[in-house]
Amino acid sequence: MKTAVVICPGRGTYTKTELGYLKRHFGDRALLGAFDATRAALGQETLSALDGAASYSVAKHTRGDNASALIYAATLGDFRAIDGDEVEVVAVTGNSMGWYSALACGGALTAEAGFEVVNTMGTLMQEALIGGQLIYPFVGEDWRPDPARKAELMALIAEIAARADHVLTLSIDLGGMLVIAGNEAGLAAFEAAVPPVQGRFPIRLANHAAFHSSLQAPVAERGRSRLSPALFSQPKLPMIDGRGAIWWPGATDTHALWDYTLGHQVTETYDFTHAIRIAAREFAPDLFLVTGPGTTLGGAVAQSLILADWRSMGSKTEFQTRQQAEPLLISMGMDDQRATVTKGEPR
Repeated sequence: MKTAVVICPGRGTYTKTELGYLKRHFGDRALLGAFDATRAALGQETLSALDGAASYSVAKHTRGDNASALIYAATLGDFRAIDGDEVEVVAVTGNSMGWYSALACGGALTAEAGFEVVNTMGTLMQEALIGGQLIYPFVGEDWRPDPARKAELMALIAEIAARADHVLTLSIDLGGMLVIAGNEAGLAAFEAAVPPVQGRFPIRLANHAAFHSSLQAPVAERGRSRLSPALFSQPKLPMIDGRGAIWWPGATDTHALWDYTLGHQVTETYDFTHAIRIAAREFAPDLFLVTGPGTTLGGAVAQSLILADWRSMGSKTEFQTRQQAEPLLISMGMDDQRATVTKGEPR
């Protein structure tokens, strides 16, 4: 049996290629029906309808009130599909919205309570849609650590944030990428100040608000008023949050967990890179297992491991060599890798 840290993806991972993911992979039809009933009662389109749409719509499927619930359900379904006879999950973590999924996978929220948290917060984010996000790398295509370049970009962010009417901050420390949040003036100033790289950056993220920034304080306040601390319970697995802090089974202050989830986690920088560093060093798993939907988080996990000097990997080539010899990163969004950690799929 191999040990694994499970990593739950965040927004932006249910894309065109993921359409039909729940139909293909979500085994508990009764639970999916319960999620659908909850959304229907709120006047929202059901997950089954969104997932079963004839075509993918950026306008519809990337909305916070739709994307968050779709991603949560896909993640939870994948987590439940892991073959417990072959893989021992020793801890869970997630990226951004993936923290809510990690809470359910870790047992601090029931599946239904997790859905309530995700659907509520995704809806509140969409209703407010305060600010935006963009993404920009500080490492080259070889993924070699470049702390000097990161420092330059962080200094630029601080300089722009100091300008009148400009809001800009680090939203997510995402491996070799910086996810940056701000208002339109701040984001536009950053875009104007940095050179285009790798043929696609900087990239604005569609239908994304300024997550993990002070701009989200009103959303955090509304979430706290709607979601009771009573939803939270002792986790069954260790959970690594967006600060790299570990919430241990039997030793978690559940009110503090509620407070972090609907406070700091919403309004402060989410350090995914540090969460992966802690996962590697504290649990030393055989596998880093990324649930679906999508496959984009794998690169950030690999970059985070390189930045942590995990097993002396220092570049993309060294990671790929290691991965080919003995896979340490499994992406459940890829069918061939998925098959190595699951018993089979629902019929």
